[in-house]
Amino acid sequence: MTELRNNEHRNAGSNKPRVVVSETDHQRLTELAAGAEERFPAVAEELAAEMDRADVVADGAVPAEVVRMGSTVVYRSDTGQERRVTLVFPPQADITANRISILTPIGTALIGLAPGHAIRWRAPDGREHALTVVSVEPPAAD
Repeated sequence: MTELRNNEHRNAGSNKPRVVVSETDHQRLTELAAGAEERFPAVAEELAAEMDRADVVADGAVPAEVVRMGSTVVYRSDTGQERRVTLVFPPQADITANRISILTPIGTALIGLAPGHAIRWRAPDGREHALTVVSVEPPAAD
């Protein structure tokens, strides 16, 4: 958890929890956000904002309990419902298999969080929701 405590000034004054991402995920997600600007402007803007405020660490330095690409996450919604999903890039997304794209409001909200972190996110219909990360399993390849 030492990596999670470094650079706390970056999110000082923010209502959002700290976001930690690997150098590789940061580069890929920043490029993905830029490329999705025209098709998915709201989500692309939010993803870019998350990458702008992220603490970027070496690929091997992301703690296992932090949500990254390929992580399986259990989160609790503001309605109390728990859901287990795996965060993936758009081509691998399959909602019937609980694989959600990073280019969804929930996917963007989850990246970089750890158990106990809560975040508010806006649905495509404009309504605001909240979720809390319950648990995180690192990507299978780790």
